[in-house]
Amino acid sequence: MTAADIHRTILAVWRIEQPRLITGLSRMLRDVTLAEDLTQEALVAALEHWPVTGVPEKPGAWLMALAKRRALDDLRRRTMLASKHAMLIRDLEQEQQAMPDFDAALDDDIGDELLRLIFTACHPKLTREARAALALRMICGLTTEEIARAFLQPEATVAQRIVRAKRTLSDSGLAYETPRGKELSERLASVLEVVYLIFNEGYTAASGDEWLRPQLCNDALRMGRVLTQLAPQEPQAHGLLALMELNASRIAARTDAAGDPILLMDQNRRLWDRLQIRRGLSALARAYELGGRNGFYGLQAAIVACHARAAAPDDTDWPRIAMLYGELASLVRSPVIELNRAVAIGMAEGPAAALAIVEALAGEPALRNYHLLESVRGDLLCKLGRIAEACVAFEAAARLAGNRREHDLLQRRIVEATRRSWIAC
Repeated sequence: MTAADIHRTILAVWRIEQPRLITGLSRMLRDVTLAEDLTQEALVAALEHWPVTGVPEKPGAWLMALAKRRALDDLRRRTMLASKHAMLIRDLEQEQQAMPDFDAALDDDIGDELLRLIFTACHPKLTREARAALALRMICGLTTEEIARAFLQPEATVAQRIVRAKRTLSDSGLAYETPRGKELSERLASVLEVVYLIFNEGYTAASGDEWLRPQLCNDALRMGRVLTQLAPQEPQAHGLLALMELNASRIAARTDAAGDPILLMDQNRRLWDRLQIRRGLSALARAYELGGRNGFYGLQAAIVACHARAAAPDDTDWPRIAMLYGELASLVRSPVIELNRAVAIGMAEGPAAALAIVEALAGEPALRNYHLLESVRGDLLCKLGRIAEACVAFEAAARLAGNRREHDLLQRRIVEATRRSWIAC
């Protein structure tokens, strides 16, 4: 295995193990910030040692064992031997003496532990933006640049939010917990948003070599199901679960055997999980019963339900999807929602109508480096027969794409558009 192969393997292992490490350490140390720091140290150690010694047979256990040793060393170095620290040292020493099964520890109910970590990160003392950014950093392992791209905001702004959030958590000594009653209600909206963002990162990865991160989708789904139990009368929780179930039903059809993306209209719908679709539609019905028909997640779930109910691409109710996006845009002003509405209008009314909306969005500062704006623009131009302009747009989108699979897909679209142009001639 070459050094480059080992480096890629380390990063792949890291994406899988990071949330498990942080949640496990947070549970033991009751200190989220320290847990995050120790997890980063474990990554640095892996980058230093594994290229020399090779990737261990149980990399997750190796990382956890090292992080625990660092935690013990850190506590021993501290001059103040408070009772909490003394207790933690005793607990960690006992764990080391007993040589626990680290693989078993890593296989704990990660959904609940992740949810507890998210509730901690979503403490009211943190701003809404900081809660989401911190959770994405700790749980998804996203870089500051990737988080900034997800929020369509400057990287420096997001970096400051993360630093301040970690400092607040550290200085305040906030408990690693799942709150109840009023405290749960105060944090629920932010927790739902974080779970939503985690699922989105799993569904379409912002960066890396793979388009999907199925583990994140599964973790988000598990947490969504737990949230509907913690807050059974909350329509937004059921709406979010419906959205994730319906989207997840398509995962098997979203990539080919090589892992390359397959766009929605080209997917083999026989591969869609009908049981998961039924679960999603049931959750959506429950959200409606509770008054969540016009909620942020309920509207998005209703859009995905239109696709789920269509046996073939031509059966899709695009006018209804365009209408639902219009309702969503009136609820939340977002250029990304407006871009999605343009796509639906393009399918319902034709590419010319959609292109007018997309061109108007080109001046939005938030979309300046958003690759999907150029990707949609390229698709519409291609349908209008303006192939040269379409290729320029696809090339611009490819330059902005952070995910390798998405970049390659856009490059292929340039080749396909050019080929069709030659055939037409």
